[in-house]
Amino acid sequence: MASVIGYIRVSTTMQATDGVSLDAQRAKIEAWAMLNDYDLKAIHVDAGISGKKMQNRPGLQSALNDCSKGDALVVYSLTRLSRSVRDTMDISDLLSKTGVDLVSLSEKIDTTSAAGKMVFRMLSVMAQFESDQISERVKFGMSYKKSQGGSMGTADFGYSVNEEGKLVENESEQLIITTVKGYRDAGMSLRNIVTRLNELGYVSRSGKPLGLTQVARIVNG
Repeated sequence: MASVIGYIRVSTTMQATDGVSLDAQRAKIEAWAMLNDYDLKAIHVDAGISGKKMQNRPGLQSALNDCSKGDALVVYSLTRLSRSVRDTMDISDLLSKTGVDLVSLSEKIDTTSAAGKMVFRMLSVMAQFESDQISERVKFGMSYKKSQGGSMGTADFGYSVNEEGKLVENESEQLIITTVKGYRDAGMSLRNIVTRLNELGYVSRSGKPLGLTQVARIVNG
């Protein structure tokens, strides 16, 4: 029987303590293994760790090292695997070379089939395309406003523009995005997410408490 290596992650200390999101991810992975006749070999965990860099996550490193030819690495969603398109593709390439399949339950990506491999590659390309488009829009807006003598403008929530005019991730805002999506993945309502964010002291870029509209925009973004 082929084996499953599960990987689950939450980004905030509170999520790690509550364990709701971790439990939900674990249950989904266990169910997939049972329904598809895979032996559940292990589930590795990164609790309260950002998905920005794969090198900083011991649970992910252990999961990758645990994979052998014919196994499947199963995650609840690609956002749990990585927040970096480059890292996601590097992980996919590593698994492919090792003969290990990748399954992401939320996006219904399953590289045990040819169709799953195609969908995964298309999603990765589209994610990179979207990132490049955001960068282009920011640069165009900055150049135009500068030529008109106006201010440099602002980037979309989750990003900042550095001194060189390049679009970079804003770590504090990315943490908010990750937290919101983690709570949503666990089944929490938008209003409850807003309440929890306010309890944690998270604020918007303007310094004001995050509202329902902004949280909805993050969830749907």
